[in-house]
Amino acid sequence: MYIDSIRIKSGFPKQNVYPFNIPVLQAGSQVHFQSSVCFFVGENGSGKSALLDAISRKAGLLPWGGSKTHRAHHNTYETQLSTYLEITWKKRKQYGFYFRAEAFFNFAASLDDILLDDPERGQYYGGGSLNTQSHGESFLSFFRGYSFQLDGLYLLDEPESALSPKNQVEFVKILTQSGENKQYIIATHSPVLLACPNSQIMTFDTPQISQVSYKETEAYKFYREYLETPERFLRTDE
Repeated sequence: MYIDSIRIKSGFPKQNVYPFNIPVLQAGSQVHFQSSVCFFVGENGSGKSALLDAISRKAGLLPWGGSKTHRAHHNTYETQLSTYLEITWKKRKQYGFYFRAEAFFNFAASLDDILLDDPERGQYYGGGSLNTQSHGESFLSFFRGYSFQLDGLYLLDEPESALSPKNQVEFVKILTQSGENKQYIIATHSPVLLACPNSQIMTFDTPQISQVSYKETEAYKFYREYLETPERFLRTDE
């Protein structure tokens, strides 16, 4: 592993502006990484993606596919959480990236331009252009190429978004076969991914970020109850 722990420091400049208005971040949580695969879980807006982004900035990992650039997204405080983050390293990363699912199309398009000048780069992405595959297939090609060939620190934000349940299982296999010289920190809502053997799960649905077991996660409990009695969740007469 590369990162041993992270600590969120106090002294936020604003308490009512994202991401400094997120309660679990205001609580000054600390995370000790005990597995090479660690999942961040929690409801939308709980802070897991915000912290993942801050880790990437503090570690010097740029988001593949680019950052948010629309004027509607402009928030001068959005990128400042990393200033209040302290990282304790086991060893410095050899390589790594920050993967955001919503920016994958931009990355795939830029890769096509790269391959025109350097076709050999395609070996890391399944042999060629990611745009010649379906969305889910291109995701798996991307992860298979990098995870099996390059050691490093990988931060992933909701990689399940383009994957069918069956391909999510294939992605878990990639994680389990990646080896000890890789570290994954993954924000997810997927109970399929959370079932990854020997992984660590940190929930953001508590007053402070805390470790939970697989069956304690809200994702697992919700899917289990929904699949057993979907009609209870789909009623419109309440």
